[in-house]
Amino acid sequence: MIPPQRRLRIFLTWATVAAIMGAPVLIAAASPYLAYRNAAYITGGFAGIIALALLVIQPLLAAGYLPGATLLAERRWHRRTGAAIAVCVALHVGGLYVTSPPDTLDALLLVAPTPFSVYGVLAMWGIVATVILVMLRRRTGLAHATWRIVHNVLAAIVVVATVIHALQIEGAMEVYSKWLLCLAALAATAAALTGLRVIRPLLRRRKT
Repeated sequence: MIPPQRRLRIFLTWATVAAIMGAPVLIAAASPYLAYRNAAYITGGFAGIIALALLVIQPLLAAGYLPGATLLAERRWHRRTGAAIAVCVALHVGGLYVTSPPDTLDALLLVAPTPFSVYGVLAMWGIVATVILVMLRRRTGLAHATWRIVHNVLAAIVVVATVIHALQIEGAMEVYSKWLLCLAALAATAAALTGLRVIRPLLRRRKT
């Protein structure tokens, strides 16, 4: 039986995370900017927004920071969320390609005049590398500790590049809610990496 105070803390934690993730998406859905865009562009754009929102909860699940769930369950949902992020990125790129193939190809070839495209492509390839790393985990021959470090480095690159990419775009997302979402993604990633790579190793050393 979960004590009422802990139950309230669990509810408030999850509600806060859900609000931080969901509010920017809902605000963007009401943007008048969408009236001038086709279905492919809107689908691709919102796939990108959802991917950014998922970057808030993804590191929290990896570090086991969300209350009310077992570590095993959080790790399972971490993998599922990672797969969802990869799908969203594919839809994001695909939607933009259907809307404007030349602009998308220029971005992928790093010859687009827009600076935000460079960071978007960097984040995309970071996610591709992460997917490959996860799929070939047992075949790489990397030690578990080394594999985790590589995975963490790729995650940091993806989050930072995605945040810069998002902040430089003037589109459907409202400015303040976008900043809140981006800062939350950065904070969650920093907290998870600090806990996994610094605090927990120090605690283990002290115990030994």
